[in-house]
Amino acid sequence: MTAVSAGAGELDGPLTVVPPGERGATRIADRVVTKIASQAALEAVGALPSDAARPSATVAVRHDVAHVRVHVELDYPCDVGARCRQVRGRVVERVGALAGMQVPEVVVQVERLHLAAGSGAVQGRTR
Repeated sequence: MTAVSAGAGELDGPLTVVPPGERGATRIADRVVTKIASQAALEAVGALPSDAARPSATVAVRHDVAHVRVHVELDYPCDVGARCRQVRGRVVERVGALAGMQVPEVVVQVERLHLAAGSGAVQGRTR
């Protein structure tokens, strides 16, 4: 005779509790951490000039420690140092919160400065 289950997910035997150290581990792929860092940099930079590229990142993860390099384009004039500090802080915060990793190093590389429209400066090349 065939046994019929009374409900989905019914177990035949008693539940056993597995100690936390024996349950396994969760590994977060480097590309996921890269996307988190890129999005965090975008959040920190805020509105981008129309011709600016989105921030990008590269990461090296080893034993739940992420070393991050972020490439950004900024509008100009601005306080470049303060903007880079904002990016660093946001990347550390978001990678730590979402991936559970320590971030001891965030290198922010400013790839390009975009002259703000209407700043009174002449656009283009001058001699």
